[in-house]
Amino acid sequence: MLTGGGYPFRRDALSGWCRTLVEGLRRFRFDLLTVTDREPPVLPAYPLPFNVTSADALQIGRAQIGRALGRERRRGNSNETGRGAAHLLCRGLVEQSRFAIGLRGLAELATERPDPLTNVPLADLLADAWRDGSPSDDEPPLPRLSTRDARTAATLLKHALGALAVPLPKSDLVHCIGGTTPLLTALAGRWQSGIPLLLTEARAPVARQRPAEERLSPAVRAVLRRFRAAVARTGYAEAGLIAPLSAYHHGWALRHGAAAARLVQVPAGVDPSEYPVTAEPGAGHPAVVWAGSGGPDSGLTQLLAAFEQVAAAQPGTVLHLVGVTPAHEDHCAEQIERTGLGRAVRLHPLPADPRDRYTVGHVVAHVPGPADPPYRLIEAMMSGRAVVGVDVGPAAETLGDAGVLVQPDDPAELAIAIVDLLRAPTRRRQLGDAARRRALTHFTTDRVVRVYGALYADLTGPPPAPASAFELALTIPAPRTSPPATLRWLIREDR
Repeated sequence: MLTGGGYPFRRDALSGWCRTLVEGLRRFRFDLLTVTDREPPVLPAYPLPFNVTSADALQIGRAQIGRALGRERRRGNSNETGRGAAHLLCRGLVEQSRFAIGLRGLAELATERPDPLTNVPLADLLADAWRDGSPSDDEPPLPRLSTRDARTAATLLKHALGALAVPLPKSDLVHCIGGTTPLLTALAGRWQSGIPLLLTEARAPVARQRPAEERLSPAVRAVLRRFRAAVARTGYAEAGLIAPLSAYHHGWALRHGAAAARLVQVPAGVDPSEYPVTAEPGAGHPAVVWAGSGGPDSGLTQLLAAFEQVAAAQPGTVLHLVGVTPAHEDHCAEQIERTGLGRAVRLHPLPADPRDRYTVGHVVAHVPGPADPPYRLIEAMMSGRAVVGVDVGPAAETLGDAGVLVQPDDPAELAIAIVDLLRAPTRRRQLGDAARRRALTHFTTDRVVRVYGALYADLTGPPPAPASAFELALTIPAPRTSPPATLRWLIREDR
């Protein structure tokens, strides 16, 4: 199982989902690898079950790349192979057909040298490709890429491509979960050893612009956006199966080149026993719960803007921010100080016991970041709390009519919906009960574990004999096997 800075070393919603899968699939042995560009953690944040063979966190470090550069320079190697592959990769940022060939060339070269881009003038190649390339008619014109922009973009690309040199443990299958960085490592492993690849689409990576990138020029941002889109398209082409979490993620994958025959939609799920229904807090101040990391890309800004209006309309209301990570505590405190809300906002780390996550609130405000998967929303629904959600990503299809949905970027509408529920205890309980029923019907872990176990078996085993295949209508997408199409992973789905 391959992630980007996540399970088992970080406690967040996506890591919790990974933990559920690993612990539920006891008949499979797992090597856990998380690839990050930060300082890797020393110890896992979760206890490891007996079916985990290894758990490692590897950093794409500049120090390692620098040592590799020093060795290569001493060899005096001009690295024509790397230059040719980089040329195709840079051209592929403008003309899509060339990117995968160049990326594969660099991945194969990474088996011979730690840095396949040693002595490659990547900034010059990028500038040439950007100047001479012509995007398709349905794309906007490329912004001007200056010499300085080309150098900045080349530095960022070179760092990202360091993921190609991360070695994978020997295994029968790579399950890559979200993000450009782990996908680059997974693609390199697939090309180097032919290992099957299962790709879980947990977020929408192509559209995501990280907050730190706002300071970059429009041209550099365009290069990064095209690079991530090209990596995603290459992952779709190479994966044996793609498992999006929702119809939203399913549609996103289709629009960015995924073949319908490889898509198997597997909604997220939580364990109902970990999120039992509990009574609302007793007499006292009304309370709102929001669960998230608290980072710049977590939806916190919109939530605080709405809560200023909630506090004015319903004095004494308390906002509980649950799951704020230590890395983002300062950012949260700074944002809260700007609003002047003071003690009306309280920060909590992620509780070790999920039962304590939503019990402090009367209403849950689901205000996610632009690319957040719907795990926290499903947790809140399973807890039987009334939910006010913002209509981004898969929120609408997940919540259905079991909660209140408001438009994004409208703090006033969000505040009105929260205040209305705080003042209507009967409707609040009705929505909470409906949310619990919906979660029990559609979003439980037993279903997730059963389907993923079958997907693992389908990718690692030989194609089934025609006599044992289940022929299904063509309107249902099928996994990797050619005609006759088989969907062994759907057997017993109705039980």
